[in-house]
Amino acid sequence: MTETKTQTETETDEEEGTDTDTALDTTIYYDDDADREYIDDKTVAVLGYGSQGHAHAQNLADSGIDVIVGLYEGSSSRDAARADGLRVETPATAADEADIVSVLVPDTVQPDVFEAIQDGLDAGNTLQFAHGFNIHYNQIQPPADVDVTMVAPKAPGHLVRRNYEAGEGTPGLVAVYQNTTGTARKEAVAYAHAIGCTRAGAIETTFREETETDLFGEQAVLCGGATALVKQGYETLVDAGYSPEMAYFECLNELKLIVDLMYEGGLSEMWNSVSDTAEYGGLTRGNQVIDESVREEMESILEGVQDGTFAREWISENQANRPSYTQLKAAEEAHEIEAVGEPLRDLFAWSDNEETNDESDVVSEPEAAADD
Repeated sequence: MTETKTQTETETDEEEGTDTDTALDTTIYYDDDADREYIDDKTVAVLGYGSQGHAHAQNLADSGIDVIVGLYEGSSSRDAARADGLRVETPATAADEADIVSVLVPDTVQPDVFEAIQDGLDAGNTLQFAHGFNIHYNQIQPPADVDVTMVAPKAPGHLVRRNYEAGEGTPGLVAVYQNTTGTARKEAVAYAHAIGCTRAGAIETTFREETETDLFGEQAVLCGGATALVKQGYETLVDAGYSPEMAYFECLNELKLIVDLMYEGGLSEMWNSVSDTAEYGGLTRGNQVIDESVREEMESILEGVQDGTFAREWISENQANRPSYTQLKAAEEAHEIEAVGEPLRDLFAWSDNEETNDESDVVSEPEAAADD
């Protein structure tokens, strides 16, 4: 296994200075900040045609950029990309012909895809990502003579595409890890413009910051923390004799209502929108549940992200064919709350779900690496 170093050990100076642990002043790029001359005459290879891949490729093409979609022979996504009017080649051929190679396949298969395309990278080309995991943890070691950047829309691909078509934008992130040409940042901002991110605002960050905050948020709050809290609340009510249906509504279904309020106007908007009883109860009891011991566990999780412990664990898990992942996922799917929730969700009009999973059409098998 390749050693998992962190970005602070490997990152080179960026275009306007050296990366620091914390950005003191956040820079946000908008349409007026983008200079399209840094991308208009270039060819972009989009490796993968899943959620993000299809959005990047179609938005770039509609912005007048020459796009090649890189997919392996036999990929089920080849026909879809061609039907969308895009040229399709193998990842190696696409990378060989491109100036910018946007790697939009799952983290777990990116190193293998990189091995397949690295010989096609010429000096001055750009290797671009939408997530910093493999660069930050040294699973991909790019050539010293190419730029390495990140352009990461902060929404699932179907929303990135929908917003673009509606003339609106999707907020995103831009970062520069390696700046050989001296114009890496300008090119990244131009790319963000071409896919619609600068319409809403593209926030400057670093590979380290994006990777570590993203992993921490997923583990401690968004995916891990929230689901654990929901299950504990549900089980507490059911064990106390309340109906599973009521427990589901109170602990899972209504969570969306609260999150929507926070999303739209922050915590204050949420507190101002709920009843006084709910507000007082939440303010006085919330910290009993999420107390200082939880903060200590969060700090431990963050430390595991920062020092590479989680990355090493996840890489080893994939190399072993995901035994723990498979077991944990099966246990989650077998939880009682899933059986209770399925018929209840059918009662609502929104049960005919639109796409919400950013990797809903991501490949499930590593050998199908560039399907995403």
